[in-house]
Amino acid sequence: MTAPSTYGLSTQARNLQWLLTDLVEEVPGLLSVAVVSSDGLLLLSSDPGRADAERPETKGPRGASADLATIVSGLGSLTVGAAHLMDGGSVKQTMVSMEHGSVFVMAISDGSLLGVHATPDCDMSVVAYHMALFVGRAGHVLTPEVRSELRQSMERNP
Repeated sequence: MTAPSTYGLSTQARNLQWLLTDLVEEVPGLLSVAVVSSDGLLLLSSDPGRADAERPETKGPRGASADLATIVSGLGSLTVGAAHLMDGGSVKQTMVSMEHGSVFVMAISDGSLLGVHATPDCDMSVVAYHMALFVGRAGHVLTPEVRSELRQSMERNP
């Protein structure tokens, strides 16, 4: 996991890291995962080396934390704008299906976003289900204090 070192982190921050690791390990077909703050900063991400080892021919972010964070933040902003223009209410999930993979973005209750880059043959319903579990568990833990702690830790350990 390209997450900050657990040394010195609060229990809540360590729990979020554990939830992200569990998501990556339990769901087949995930290439990379990122949690992005409402202002677009990367808070947590999966290990990009895992994707390269499993699918070396995959093009795109291939687990690159900064790239996935940028994509997740941009998709989140675009869909929120679209929902506002269409009086559609809040955006719950966005999915982009491509020839060589899929990108899923799901809102976390504090305005942060969970993003997943998956293989083209992933089971989309399984990915969405496990993302919803993560969001449900992370939403109450991702307080402003924990977000700040994770940001600072990512800055110290790029």
